[in-house]
Amino acid sequence: MTQRTANPLIFIFVTRLLDAIGFGIVMPVLPELLLSMGEPNVASATRVAGALVVTYAVLQFLFGPVIGNLSDRFGRRPVIMVSLFAYSVDYLVMGFAPNVAWLFIGRALAGIAGAVYIPANAFVADVTPPEQRARAFGLIGAAFGLGFILGPGLGGLLGQLDPRAPFFAAAALAGLNLLFGLLVLPESLPPERRRAFSWRRANPLGAAGALTRHPDLLGYALVTFAFIVATNVYPSTWAFFTTARFDWGPGMIGLSLVVTGVVMGTVQAGLVGRAVARMGEARAALIGLTMSAVGCFANAFAWQEWMLFVIPFVCGLQALAFPSLNALLTQRAPPDAQGELQGAIGSVASMASIIGPLVMTQVLAFFTSPAAPVQFPGAALVLAAGLNLAGVAALLWLRPRAMPAAQQVRTDVT
Repeated sequence: MTQRTANPLIFIFVTRLLDAIGFGIVMPVLPELLLSMGEPNVASATRVAGALVVTYAVLQFLFGPVIGNLSDRFGRRPVIMVSLFAYSVDYLVMGFAPNVAWLFIGRALAGIAGAVYIPANAFVADVTPPEQRARAFGLIGAAFGLGFILGPGLGGLLGQLDPRAPFFAAAALAGLNLLFGLLVLPESLPPERRRAFSWRRANPLGAAGALTRHPDLLGYALVTFAFIVATNVYPSTWAFFTTARFDWGPGMIGLSLVVTGVVMGTVQAGLVGRAVARMGEARAALIGLTMSAVGCFANAFAWQEWMLFVIPFVCGLQALAFPSLNALLTQRAPPDAQGELQGAIGSVASMASIIGPLVMTQVLAFFTSPAAPVQFPGAALVLAAGLNLAGVAALLWLRPRAMPAAQQVRTDVT
């Protein structure tokens, strides 16, 4: 196949960047949009927002393994293109939504199509040697962090004009990224490394079974599960937490997310590769999980607004966690199963994204409702900190093992 771009990871970087911008751009306006659609108070809007996230995650849990296995059968490129098209349609549906029910339809469409990160991560594993994957995933993670710099800031600005404007902007970005991919993205999985599609592997239970077929996958997957449940506290409750705690509007919510994005992107782009080279994936993941717990505690008990802008700088090393965990997982699966593995990880992430938002939003709603015995908007963040510490304990219990004898090889994209 003719090479389309000198560095195919550039497109994956841009894809994750625009994906994060599209996700972050709507976060500052969601409380205002739901309140304008008839939700009586912040606690009620928080519950609806949690249900929206859970709707997406449930359908992604069901269809994510299908997406991963389809990319093992037909290649990464066509599956990524379909995912980008689905995201564009999703944001258009949500932008034109006349009521809350249509918001749920939009989220369901995106969940059925699957998240673009599943075939995108498999693409990264295809073209990157095992010892460089933590750095590669760190750079891709930096794109997500950079998206959080641009997305919430842009969403806060557009939200001042109309709470629906960010949805149309996100749809346009997804559409432009689709066109970009059609022009430049090569295929990373050659025909000889593809395998037949199997419903046994493509259903969620079959995908989960992939985690038991290779050394250490299940243990690291459970740590990843706990971490994702914990980090869901931010996308599902941050806008509502800051609204309840400090009465912030879209502008301040967006600005706080911009600061977090700057720190996360800087750490993932500049430190992940160096940290892993110096201390290894397991130790880097330990540091990331520990700092994530510290950050959750600090945010939960912050009593001044300025503290929320300082905490990301103090706890920025939490950005080490996910790239390091993902690298540990990909090193323990063979080259022809990377799509299946990412589908399995996607199922783990989806299940965590079902439980996380559901639990976190309910905890926040309970402790901010008028009937709450104690008004404490930071309760969900405390719970997230505890989950991160559980992940630390699990990693300390797991013993790092050598790479499997069959080393994975890099596939040049031509």
